[in-house]
Amino acid sequence: MKRSMKLDAYAPRPAHLNWLLEGDPSIRWQVMQDLCDEPGETVAAERARVAREGWGAKILAYQSPEGHFGGKKEDHGLMVTLYTLVVLKELGLDPESPEAKRLTQRIEGLVFRQFGSRPFFTGEVEPCINGRILSVGAYFKKPSRALAKQLLSEQLKDGGWNCEAPTHSHCSSFHTTICVLEGLLDYERLVRRSPAITAARKRAEEYLLKRRLFRSLRTGKVIEKRWQRFAYPPFWHYDVLRGLEYFRQRGGKPDAMLTQAIDTVIARRHQNGRWPLNVLHAERLPVPMETKTGHASRWNSLRALRVLRWYAGGGKN
Repeated sequence: MKRSMKLDAYAPRPAHLNWLLEGDPSIRWQVMQDLCDEPGETVAAERARVAREGWGAKILAYQSPEGHFGGKKEDHGLMVTLYTLVVLKELGLDPESPEAKRLTQRIEGLVFRQFGSRPFFTGEVEPCINGRILSVGAYFKKPSRALAKQLLSEQLKDGGWNCEAPTHSHCSSFHTTICVLEGLLDYERLVRRSPAITAARKRAEEYLLKRRLFRSLRTGKVIEKRWQRFAYPPFWHYDVLRGLEYFRQRGGKPDAMLTQAIDTVIARRHQNGRWPLNVLHAERLPVPMETKTGHASRWNSLRALRVLRWYAGGGKN
């Protein structure tokens, strides 16, 4: 009861919702859907604006005729392209829209030259990169079954993944694990269910849950204090809010081992009912979105509020 009462105190108030709804179309449609329970047709109409207005339209305008966003065709430039695709997915660009189809047609011409000129949507060698490629491939209707199988074969004994395995490490990385988990979840949600993928996700989820999403399994101490500070976009970086967002998207009844992570989210809320942008990572997008650290962030506020709503509702999104 105490837990429920505490969470109820952090439910969005009309002033919070109005502030969020004053934001970009990509924020508005998700607030309408996830916090306001607006009718589907109302949400869809607002979502359609992502391709034509605001951040979504500005980002799409930066794509070169060759397909990339990074200003170069080399593999480093492909990372900027990947970051951009992940954000366009999170903005909610409709994958069936003409703008999204033009986007992906161009992306299909890109290759990873360092890895035998592998086509973009088939991935490269690092699981943190491949998890996100699997995710955007599933979302934009370019899924790679071979890439999903490759990631399954790279899962470590402790349940997660690490880009430095097996040469330099046999222990999982939170950063790599969350990237792969998101990719496998999107593949199962958007392409096809797979008993092997479900089993692999459950093992990786246990890896995170046993550590309360941010604590050492051996000592119980916080592994990285920066994981308690939230960024958007997170790029490849892990943090507690990103971990909770995964479990919310996965759905189902929240595990009791998420309680400390939920408390961390609550502690980051400012007195005005908004969550700030705590961190701005070094990686960049073609179009900046929220860039003032310490200031109220609509992205972080939206993400935090819907995580709290899911947790307080016992798993109802």
